[in-house]
Parts: sequence; C-alpha cells; structure tokens
Amino acid sequence: MTLLKQTDVLIDSLQEEMVSMRRHLHMHPELSHQEVETPAYIAARLEEMGVEVRRGVGGRGVVGTIRGGKPGKTIAFRADFDALPIDDQKDVPYKSTIPGIMHACGHDGHTAGLLGFAKAMMAIKEELPGTIVLIHQFGEELSPGGARAMIEDGCLDGVDLVFGAHLQSKMDAGKVYLRDGYLQASEDAIKINVYGSGTHGAEPHTGTDPILAASHIMVALQSIVSRDADPLKQLVVSIGTFHAGDADNVIPSKAVMEGTIRVFDPELRKLASERVRGIAENVALAMGARAEVIVETGYDSLWNHPEAAEIVRSASRPVVGEENVINIEPIMPVEDFSYYTQAKPGAFFFIGAKMADDALVYPHHHENFDFNEEAMNTTAKVFSSIYFNAQQAETDSPEQ
Repeated sequence: MTLLKQTDVLIDSLQEEMVSMRRHLHMHPELSHQEVETPAYIAARLEEMGVEVRRGVGGRGVVGTIRGGKPGKTIAFRADFDALPIDDQKDVPYKSTIPGIMHACGHDGHTAGLLGFAKAMMAIKEELPGTIVLIHQFGEELSPGGARAMIEDGCLDGVDLVFGAHLQSKMDAGKVYLRDGYLQASEDAIKINVYGSGTHGAEPHTGTDPILAASHIMVALQSIVSRDADPLKQLVVSIGTFHAGDADNVIPSKAVMEGTIRVFDPELRKLASERVRGIAENVALAMGARAEVIVETGYDSLWNHPEAAEIVRSASRPVVGEENVINIEPIMPVEDFSYYTQAKPGAFFFIGAKMADDALVYPHHHENFDFNEEAMNTTAKVFSSIYFNAQQAETDSPEQ
C-alpha cells in the first residue's frame, strides 16, 4: 500500500475524532485577537500526537512541526481558528455556548481538518520525506489579521511551499475549487466626513448642506469604476453606510459615509484610493463644504502561484475525481492568506462543504451557518495528497 493510500485509510478512521474536535471548538468560540483557550487546545492536541509545538507565534498562533524520516522539502499548511461576533441561532447539540460569538465561517472545521491530517501523518512519520509545518493562525477575521505577525515570527522559515483551504458552505460537497493567479481581492475601508454648517431646514441658504454634498460625492465615486478603471480589471467601490442629522427640519453640520474598495491589481488599488480622496475633497469644495477622507488599508489581494495551484489540482484528482476539481473566477471577499503567498510559493483553494439538506444551507457569517462535516475528511486527504505531490514538484520563487 502506498503512503498516500495509508494516510487515506488513517484519515477515514479519524473522521469521528475530527467531528468531535470541530464541535468542541464550535461550542467554545473566541473572537479575533482574543483567542486564549483555542490555541491552548490546539497545542495540547498536537502535543498529545507527539508533534513538536511552538506556542505564541506572532502573539497567539501555534506552529507544529513533523520531521519525516527521509530527506525532502518542507511544506506548510495553514488553518485559521478565530470566530465572529454573531449569535448562534442553530438548533444543534454543538451550538455555541458563548452568547454573541460563534464560528460562522468554518474556521473550526479548518482547524479540525488540519489536526486530523497531522495525526494521520504522525502515524507514518518515519516513512515521510521532508517536513510538514502546521500553521494554526489567529485573527483572520479582523485586520490586521494574524498572518503577517506569524510570518514575521518565523512560521515560514525554511518552508518551500505553503497551502491553505477554506470550507465553503454554498459549494457542492466533495469538490475542490481553485484558480491560478488572483483568487481573492484586496480591501481598503473608506470613511468620508463631510462638513458643512448647520441651519434650519426652512432656511437652507443660511448654511452649507453636508447631506447634499455627500450625496453628490457618493454618486461621483461610481465614476471611478466606469471611467478610471481598465474595464478588463475588476474593481468595486461601494458605500455601505450614510449617516447625517437627527431631525427632519434641521440641516446638520456633518454627514458621514463609510464603504469599501475591493480590487485585485495593486496599481488599480492605489489609483482607486487616490480617486476617492480627490473626488470627495473637490466635490465638497465645489459645494462650499469640506471633506475629510480616511482610507484604512486592509488585506492585500491573494495570488495563487500557478505551479502551486497545479500541485493542488493534481493532488485533488485522486481524492475527489477529475470532474470534481473546478476552476473558478476570482471573488471579492478577502483573506490574509495573501501574505503567505507573498512570502513563499503557494496556493489557496476551496473545499465544497454544502449541507445535504438545502434547508440547512446558509452563507458564511450567517447566524444559522453550518457545514457538511465530511468536508473535513476531504480537506485532510487533499492536504495529504498535496504533500506527496509537492515533494516531487519543481517550484520557483514567489512572483506576482
């Protein structure tokens, strides 16, 4: 029996244990950058397996290392473990026990899948070529995230390739989804404060209306996508909140808008930010108001190295079948896995985790979110197959 077949059998035998670990984490969620019990639990489980463990990486991260008995490459796999400020409304035995906090994005499944993979690989450790690095990351949901801090603290030192997977509740179970190049967008948060001078609503000529100025700014911002951006490059500039005033007969002195910029290309990202500032300031000025623009830089866009993405494709085919390895279009949600593939060649991909009952299918970040727990088995098997494929692959330095 090949090593890959051995690990598949081992992973199948660990399904109940992965479910148990996932449900423990689901019942005891912790918010981004506030994780204490979660990394302690992960480290303890790894140590029980005999994995070499480093705690407190980058602050709250955990890194496990499995050194094989034969020479080979060092391959890293990452799972995130933070939860969200959402109240769990599911009627299940493993419902969150912490009011207002739940795993609504599958990070508990990522963690359990990586732990299952680790246990299977430890069982054949002496036969393994190379080294496995297990990156358990904190804080993915909340910028600045945990990835950069963990990288700065050495989690990728000596690593040749890095891979990560995300369970997707609305993608068909038993399938793997990925693409070469840009997979997920970058994000910048916009806040525009528009200042006028308040007055009575019946006498608008005696003041400067910030609501009117802000409204013109909001409309003008749409010209960035339609006139400033190359139409062959994706860009989104959206205003999500608009707040001004407290009474129907009073023109306030201030209006506030907040929104987001989502884009893949770094140069277009820079241009969009500059145009937001220029439009807001100058439209406000033309209307006798003043605009203050704050752009908070979020995560960079996520780039999959083609060679690494091809390793994922080749490795996934024997696990899920060639017809179930799907090439997809890039998406606008963000991911701080982007910093791993800036530092090392690597790829990020999606594992379908749709519930069998359509009535139980909800999007990520929803109060009823759940996923098909068989997807953890798929994740662990794909990781195992990636590991053995990567040992044979030729790779280049990071380039984007």
